[in-house]
Order: sequence, then structure tokens, then C-alpha cells
Amino acid sequence: MPETSQTNHPDEGSVGLVTPQQVTLFQPPNLLQLEGGETLGPITVQYETYGKLNPAKDNAIFVCHALSGDAHAAGKYTPDDPAPGWWDTMIGPGKAFDTRQYFLICANFLGGCKGTTGSTSINPATNRPYGTSFPLITIRDMVACHKALVDHLGITRLLAVTGGSMGGMQAMEWTVSYPDNVAAAIPIATTYRMSAQGIAFNEVGRQAIFADPHWNGGDYYDGPAPDSGLALARMIGHITYLSEKSMHQKFGRTLRHRDTYAYNFETEFQVESYLHHQGKKFIQRFDANTYLYITKAMDYFDMTDGFPSLRASLRRATAKFLLIGFSSDWLFTPQQMKEIANALRNNGTDVTFFVIQSDYGHDAFLLEVDELTKAISSFLKYLRHGHQNRKSQTNHRAGSGYAAG
Repeated sequence: MPETSQTNHPDEGSVGLVTPQQVTLFQPPNLLQLEGGETLGPITVQYETYGKLNPAKDNAIFVCHALSGDAHAAGKYTPDDPAPGWWDTMIGPGKAFDTRQYFLICANFLGGCKGTTGSTSINPATNRPYGTSFPLITIRDMVACHKALVDHLGITRLLAVTGGSMGGMQAMEWTVSYPDNVAAAIPIATTYRMSAQGIAFNEVGRQAIFADPHWNGGDYYDGPAPDSGLALARMIGHITYLSEKSMHQKFGRTLRHRDTYAYNFETEFQVESYLHHQGKKFIQRFDANTYLYITKAMDYFDMTDGFPSLRASLRRATAKFLLIGFSSDWLFTPQQMKEIANALRNNGTDVTFFVIQSDYGHDAFLLEVDELTKAISSFLKYLRHGHQNRKSQTNHRAGSGYAAG
């Protein structure tokens, strides 16, 4: 039985102090075959776990993180950590993913810069960071790497796989790449393929990095990093995570330090200052090459590739689904999630779809804790106890939704 990375929970509702763990997989000659044709290995994966795996090993839930996330989903590393893991509001005793009942796994994805092998890692062939010599990867490659981790932990079938945004893409990919190993999926604020608009925003962000004089073709690890380009890429991306209404409510046209315009190019509006702050924070914890690789992986994601329709693609999935979208999300719109739900429903798949009314935009999957908790708790209860009273457990949630299957 795998050892938990959770050490204690001194605060009620918290998983407490946690310790990141690492494992090295795909040792030669058993390399990972990448979707782009290359092979890769060995691969180190950083991960954390919360709760306890039961003797039957059927209570495990895999949490997939988004573009800028990492394996640290809940708890703290030290008692004086200023902030807990990125989904701490959802993972813990009595929370949506109740660690008294479930064993949660969250791992940094392939290509990441938080402990899992990626462009910042040392290439064993050169003894230098990979940089842009790292092979291009896809969402499917990331999921294949995480499947190997789950195998390493001795788990043959996950109770559920979940994630928001790019994490939702991974959750969707799990259901078609490894249908026999996933009982249920909870994709949140996601899509089945990157839209032209999404690709466009990602490309502008990449060009900002390329234009930074310190990028140096990706070989910048012995000198100054392309921080200006990465910060600008983050500022561009962050705009897509918010809604117009939430930006108006939070900032409006408020000026920072005066009541009248300065009539120069200084940062005058609070919204400008906010974006600069987000960019500066991001460069302290992320890597420019990683941003290039991960956004490209998102752009490649298309579940209909090689299939005549989304419905045909999703015929491979046997999992039960809970799909959750947000009314003001204009990056991965509720309509995109409805297309997934309709395709699943037309296949006779067990699917529940909700649109939660929210002003937060795409970031709602991190902020609408109460409504998410209600929907997810009900769905997990349904998984444990079967089909009884299913509609009464789900359809009273905020927003619109349907249960099918």
C-alpha cells in the first residue's frame, strides 16, 4: 500500500502538513513512447497524496492540475507557509474530496517545472538542462505518464479522475486512453479541443517569450531568464481567466494614486497594476520554456482527431461523468462543455452536466467552492451508493443542468 505524503492535520478541515514525493519511471530500455514519435526516459514524477488508500484500493481519485499548477494541491509544507495547496478548499476532511473517505493523488505533469521531468531538467545525454531539446509533448503523453504513476502505486482502477481547465483535458483523456482504469470523471471548466481563439491567445503568449532578448533560443539557464516575456505571457493569459463583469466589479476604471489622469504611460489604472502584479508573481515560480511546451500541448488537444465526430471518439469511454461549466467562462465556454455532455448522452453514457451561475469567469473552478462542493459531493455519493435518488441529488444545484444515462 503506498505511503501517504500527508503527515498530520492540526486544523479541522485541513490535510495538515504534507511532503512531496518523487518516483522515477520509464527507465531504459522501457521508455515512454510519445505521441509525436520520440521516446523519453527516465522520467521523474513529483506527486503528493492525501487520505488513505483502503484495502480494496478502490477509493483513489486522481487530481489533474491546470497549466500553472503543480502537485501541491492541498495542505502546507511547513506550519508557517503563507498559503496552502492550490485546491485546499476542495481537498480535506469534510470537503468535496473528503480525505476521510478518499485517497487523493496529484502529480506534476510531464513537461512541468515543479519536480517532474521537463525542459528545466537535466538531459542525461548532455548533463545540461534540456531547454528546447526537450521533445514536444501532448495531453495524452502527460496522462500516459500519470497512468504509470498510478500503476506504480498499485492501483488498477481509479474511482474518479478530476481537474479544471487543462486539468479537465487530462481527465477527459484518461477516460478514452484508459477506459478500463477509470470508474468516473469530473472534468470542470474545460473543453474537448482547443478553440482557434484559445490557440490565438497561447500563440501571442509564446511570441512574447520569443521576443524577450534573454530567451536565447531556450538556452538561458546559465544566464538571465526571459522574465519580461514570461510575465507578459502571463498577463495575456490571465485576462482570459476573468470575466468582464468580474474585472469591472473588482477594478472598474479606478485609478491607483490620483483622481485625474497623468497623461503619460505610467501604470495608472488598478487593473493595469493587478496584471503587472500577476506577471511578477508568475516569474518567481514558473519557467518560460515550460510555458511554451505546455501551451503547445493544450493547442494540440483535440479528442475528435482521427474520429468522424466527438460522439465517435467518446464511444471509447465507459466512465460515469460529472461535467461542470460556469456561465461567465469565455475561455472554455458552457457551450463547449454542453457538446461533450450531448455526445456522451447520445452514446447512452451516464452523464450529469451543470452550468454554475458565476461572475468569476474561467477562474470560477478555483473560487466557486460551495457550489462545486455540493455537486461533487453528491456525485461521489452516487458513485458509492448507486443510482438511488440521483436526480434529487443533482438537479437542485445552482444554474442549469441535466442528468442522463
